[in-house]
Amino acid sequence: MIKRTIDISEQAYLHLKHRQLLIDKKGETVAQIPIEDIGALILQNPAIVITQAAIIACQKHNVALVFCDERYLPYSLLLPISDGNNLHAKILKQQIALKLPTKKRLWGQIVQQKITNQAETLKILDKTYLPLERLASKIKTGDPENLEAQAAQKYWRLLFGEQFRRDTELYGINSLLNYGYAIIRALIARAIVGSGLHPALGLFHSNQYNGLCLADDLMEPFRPWVDYKVYLMANDNPELTVNKETKIPLLNLLAEPVLWEQQTLPLMVACHYLMANLKRAYEDSTVTLNYPQRLNQPQP
Repeated sequence: MIKRTIDISEQAYLHLKHRQLLIDKKGETVAQIPIEDIGALILQNPAIVITQAAIIACQKHNVALVFCDERYLPYSLLLPISDGNNLHAKILKQQIALKLPTKKRLWGQIVQQKITNQAETLKILDKTYLPLERLASKIKTGDPENLEAQAAQKYWRLLFGEQFRRDTELYGINSLLNYGYAIIRALIARAIVGSGLHPALGLFHSNQYNGLCLADDLMEPFRPWVDYKVYLMANDNPELTVNKETKIPLLNLLAEPVLWEQQTLPLMVACHYLMANLKRAYEDSTVTLNYPQRLNQPQP
């Protein structure tokens, strides 16, 4: 069953009753949702209050709890660790023991898929894409030539124009990209924990202060999907802000149908298959990390 993504942007009181998440506003219950139906709960308003019982119930059902900052952008993520999968300890030992050649092999596959998806996004939007395709074909194990960065320099200019600058601190297009990436990051982190893997043990990203290094690795090929959605919104309204209307297309990405090994599945479900594929690739060098594929997207 596809899990629901709940985004709360107004002052509210969240509490638990009979395994249901109750959302109260101004003293009245306005929504009642079974905890087991929720995949991600995004708390945007600083005046939201949530009880400890509701938090624990969310954790027991592997709900990604996302907290937003004063700019209404996702800032932190709360996930279960020990109970995400009953084989967690065994899988964690295997993950810690992962050899560098395996990490490099998988990182090369991730970078190649990311650049391929960037080229596909440009192609769908009827923009120049062949330079990205050529770079994707040259990726080597571990991406020693840092073709990922070279692709990014070309990609942003081709997608949003010569004047565009990707900066996480800027508003407008950049703020929507930040929001979309944070949602995808939460989705991937949730799938990682549900598979028994630890999200802090990355393949390429290794910042000691980052508890989601593996999520940051695995989300890379999905970034162009966010870029596509933001591009369409920017075409309609160049003065973009993060609000209810602009968040909806990005939140809907989680339930969007994708192609996974000839099956059509919601992205949220396909990501759990991706984690199972990753664990096989850890152990067997002949297994390729197989990412979900977009279904055909209409041109704007």
